[in-house]
Amino acid sequence: MQFRYLDTPIGRLLLAGDELGLHLIGLPQGKAISLPTDWRHDDAACGVAATQLDEYFAGQRRVFDLELRPTGTEFQLAVLGALQNIPYGQTCTYSDIAKVIHRPRAVRAVGAANGRNPLPIVIPCHRVIGADGSLTGFGGGLPAKQWLLAHELGSDLFG
Repeated sequence: MQFRYLDTPIGRLLLAGDELGLHLIGLPQGKAISLPTDWRHDDAACGVAATQLDEYFAGQRRVFDLELRPTGTEFQLAVLGALQNIPYGQTCTYSDIAKVIHRPRAVRAVGAANGRNPLPIVIPCHRVIGADGSLTGFGGGLPAKQWLLAHELGSDLFG
C-alpha cells in the first residue's frame, strides 16, 4: 500500500491505496491511524484521487470517478453503497439510509457503519444529518462536516 498527504481547506488528508484503488482517506481530526510498516510514502501515490479531491474542494467536481476499495461487513458495505447515492448538495438522515438498505429499524447500526466509513468525502457520510435536521457526529469533527455541507449547499445553513 502506498500513501500520501493532501492539504485541503479542512486540513491535511491521508490518502492510501494500491493498484486496485483507493482504500483509505484519513481525516485530520479523525481517529489516529497507525501506518503499517509495509506501507510506503510516495508523493505521487493516489494521484487521480488527489486531483479529484482538489477539484472537489475548488468547487469544480461534484461526482468522484475513482476505483474504491472499502472494507467492512456486508452490512457496512451496504451502508457505504447507499451513502454513495446521496447527491451532491443534498442531505438525508440515518433513518433514510436504513430504509434504503431495507433495514428500517437498524438506524443506530447505520450510524455506527457511517462512522466507520474508510473513504469519507468520496463516500459522502458528511451528507447524513440527524432526524431533527441537526449536524451529528463526523469522524473529522463537526467543523469539517459543517464546512463540507456549506461548500456543497452554497451556504452556511449549519453555522
